[in-house]
Amino acid sequence: MLVCPLDYRYGTEEMKSVLSKENKTQKLLEVEAALARAHARLGNIPQRSADIISENANTDVVDWEEVERVEREETKHDIMALVRVLGRYCSDAEKYIHLGATSNDIIDTASALQLKEALEIIEKKLERLRTTLTFRAKEHRDTVMIGRTHAQHAVPMTFGLKLAVYAHEVDRHLERLQQTKKRVNVGKMSGAVGTGAALGDKAEEIESLVMEDLGLGKEEATGQVVGRDRYAELITLAANISASLQKFSTEVRNLQRPEIMEAAEAFDTKKQVGSSTMAHKKNPIIAENICGLSRTLRGFVYPTYENMVLWHERDLTNSSSERITLSHSLVLLDDVLKKTDKLFKNLEVFPDNMLKNLEMSGGLVMAEAVMINLTEEGVSRQDAHELIRKASMKARAEEVPLKSVLFEMEEIMEHFSEEELNEIMKPENYTGRSKEIVDRTVDAFL
Repeated sequence: MLVCPLDYRYGTEEMKSVLSKENKTQKLLEVEAALARAHARLGNIPQRSADIISENANTDVVDWEEVERVEREETKHDIMALVRVLGRYCSDAEKYIHLGATSNDIIDTASALQLKEALEIIEKKLERLRTTLTFRAKEHRDTVMIGRTHAQHAVPMTFGLKLAVYAHEVDRHLERLQQTKKRVNVGKMSGAVGTGAALGDKAEEIESLVMEDLGLGKEEATGQVVGRDRYAELITLAANISASLQKFSTEVRNLQRPEIMEAAEAFDTKKQVGSSTMAHKKNPIIAENICGLSRTLRGFVYPTYENMVLWHERDLTNSSSERITLSHSLVLLDDVLKKTDKLFKNLEVFPDNMLKNLEMSGGLVMAEAVMINLTEEGVSRQDAHELIRKASMKARAEEVPLKSVLFEMEEIMEHFSEEELNEIMKPENYTGRSKEIVDRTVDAFL
């Protein structure tokens, strides 16, 4: 019986495979094998025993379902069940399995291996999305549209600039991810409460050898578990990324409103159904799905911070929670990254509607352009603002184009000819550095 939608509806097989029970078991076994190899290198156990443990410490030999059965029926302890099943295949080497370790040495280090794989996937998805956004920004470098603040028409911009803004936001997340990886890809091998006592005089060397073997950093000082501030940083980053993806997708949903219709999610007109009753509907379902799953992902931030607060050197209150928070957060993040890339890669853009919406205000959106040009003619900024404010209010009240009001104002026309004012009030002449910013973005990311 399937209960969790991640099992049947959301998430990629790639990420779910990394965070699966099977892969978790494999990583636990890899840590046990690395520990045996470290002991052998330091002469604590026979090399032959380490070889036997390493040879059998994989899920081709150790059945994860059998490990779960032993835990359920015998040990009531997950790591001891793993050790017991692995030991069945290791003959005399069994006595050296898990030597000097505590459970969280194995669990947290295995989690670091899983997180390392998961973050490589996230990194590639972020890079792909950055490329997609940059490519579409280049495509629409010169596509003029109205910029909006407070959901009201502001001044002209280009659609390319909007997408370049998104590309740089994704790039900042990539930078954050690079910084976070070194603090998340960390394991420990320091025994109960972190003293390393059970590992003997060479405890520090053993820990270093294990982490070097596994390609992980190591905790310099810890209790019985890896510091949960590391997980808090990771899930906070995931939440941050998800908020950006929701922001991008919300913009698509708004631009797809019929009264705006400047961009829209791609729709398969041959097969896709928008509504079970309203046959005409073309809903932004991918964008809405991204928004909904992003909200859910951010819900895992709170329990992740709560999991930092453990009694003394550790307790078990974090364990059950983390089985959900870590896996679900990363599966959802991977899912919404993939969907956001698809959304923008196939995004339909309607430049004609953008121009039509620009003209909707009767030139009011060019008020700032006229004001700035007046200051260049020697009019004080405040005087210019008041002149254009009065003209704009009059045009709005009389429902006439701003230009027609300006043509009748001597204070304006003493500075410009009609031809000059017409040029000033062309939206395409007032997009500022939009194109330059897109060009720099393209140079940086493509």
